[in-house]
Formats: sequence, structure tokens, C-alpha cells
Amino acid sequence: MNAIFLGMEEHIGNVYAAGRMDQVRQRVEALDQIVSKDAYLAGGVDLSSVKYVFSTWGMPNLTEDEIAKMPNLEAIFYAAGSVQNFARPFLNKGIKVFSAWAANAVPVAEFTLAQILLSCKRYFLNAAACKKPERRQKGDLPRGKGIFAEPVALIGAGMIGRKVIELLKPFSLDILVVDPYMPDAAAADLGVTKVSLEDAFKTAYVVSNHLPNLPATKGMLTKEHFASMREGATFINTGRGAQLNEEGMLDVLAERPDLTALLDVTDPEPPLSESRIYTLPNVFLSGHIAGSLGNEVVRMADYMIAEFDSYSRGEPLQYEVTLKMLETMA
Repeated sequence: MNAIFLGMEEHIGNVYAAGRMDQVRQRVEALDQIVSKDAYLAGGVDLSSVKYVFSTWGMPNLTEDEIAKMPNLEAIFYAAGSVQNFARPFLNKGIKVFSAWAANAVPVAEFTLAQILLSCKRYFLNAAACKKPERRQKGDLPRGKGIFAEPVALIGAGMIGRKVIELLKPFSLDILVVDPYMPDAAAADLGVTKVSLEDAFKTAYVVSNHLPNLPATKGMLTKEHFASMREGATFINTGRGAQLNEEGMLDVLAERPDLTALLDVTDPEPPLSESRIYTLPNVFLSGHIAGSLGNEVVRMADYMIAEFDSYSRGEPLQYEVTLKMLETMA
């Protein structure tokens, strides 16, 4: 045995579905059962020969002493996105960590693209107004600027932000980016314009948050940012709710019914029952569905199986995570 599936059986079964678990077993000699954190810590299985771990959501957060149960471990192939909760002890011991964050970026970017395009038409407020017969009959409906020559701002240009940029390319929109880590040359290559956070909110017709979920980004988006938004503008959040001053944002939205907020994430999640998120007519809430779900989750297993093939053949790798990267990635 040189590999194990480590984590929660439900999640591993869902992500490594459609024959993906069998594909892994064709490449490695894997333990028959999925190893949970409790089983791992109980020590009922000799893991001294394990070289590879395959996992996904629910990967155990182990200490360096606990990792010592796998003295020959070389690499973890994590078929999900953020590794912030578990990766550091492994990286500190020189164990490679690979993440399918790029695969998880695909559905988030697709979801964001759909919301940006609809926001340029002011679809959400328009559709809500259409449910009132008197407004529909009078034609008293919000209308947007359209999908042409309007600035769209992306806050953060990591894997998701860059995928959104790629998907926006066929459309006649000006793409603004807030990302201090992006070199000017990279922005030029991508065909985007770097702007400050303040200018993004003041200038863009649609603002989409893709900040990494780090202590430094908590509360970064303030009431003042939302108050400065253009007439009829839209804010989209598929990042994390803690990255914005939620009450400050809601104060502005209550005062300015022309603005729209599309929130796939909140803080806390779900919102408290008394939150104005449920009652303000210009706030549209979805239940954290932007990321991989349903059949989409299998894509993450595919990325990690392909990365394992590259690793085993000594070929260039695409999705390795380093300690340095943890400082800025989600």
C-alpha cells in the first residue's frame, strides 16, 4: 500500500465519483477503505508505507506529530480549493501539497460572468419590478447601461479573478482590476487596467469581489466604498462575507434603492434571521452555490489525477501550493 484516501467518506465519494476513485487505484496501490480522521488517529492501520494522500473537502487538520504516522509521505493531492486549514504542517515537513483550486475557480468564474452580464442589464431589479403589475403595465422598470463599453471591476486577480477576465474577453466591457500583487506587465498582457479600490467602486458599473480569505482582507470593503458607487451599480460577492463591512453595506443599500447587491456568501453564513439581507428589496441572496457543486465537483478530481500523472512522470507541475503562496491565496 502506498496511498490512502483521507477524509470524510461522503465528500470523497462525491468528488471521486464517476469512476475517478477507480482511476486513482489504477495508478497507485491504495487502501480499500477511506481513512477518517478518527481512524487515522486511532492508529489501527499501519501507514508507514504511504507516499500519497488523496483527499477533498473534510481533509483532517493534523499536527506535525500526527503527520509522523506517515513517515514516507511525499505528496497530498487535494481535490478542492483552499488548503489554508490544513496545509502548513505538511509543508513545514517538506511534504508537497497540490490543490484543485483552478478547477474550483471554473464554476465560480462562470457564475460570476452570468451575474455580471445580467447586472449590466439591471436584470435583478427589473425582474423584481416586473412582479408588480402596476409597474409592468406602466413600463416603470429599472434598465441598465447594457453590455457595451461599461467598466467592470474585479477586486482580486487570483485564480478566480483571472478566469473571470478570460471569460469576459468576448464582451465589449472595460475590465478594471484591484490587485497590488499584479505586475503592470501582467495587467498589460491580460488587457486590463489596474485601479485603486476606491476608484473601482466609484468607476465601475459592476464590482465583483474575489479577494483571498485572509485576516488582512477582513472588513476591507467599507461603507464608504458602497456609498461611492455609481447610480444603478451592482456589487457581487462570491468571495467571503467577512471581507466587507456588511452592516455598513446594508445601510447604504437601504438609503440607495438604485444599487443592487448579489450575495452568494455572508458573515455569518447563513445570515442571522433578523438580518436586513432578507428584507431589503435590492439584496439578492443565494446559498453559496458559486463554487463546485453537483457534477461539477468531479472536475476537481480530474485535475488532481492529471497532476499526479505529471508528478509521477517528473513533468512540470501546475497546482503545487507553497508556504509563500499561502500568504496571499484564498
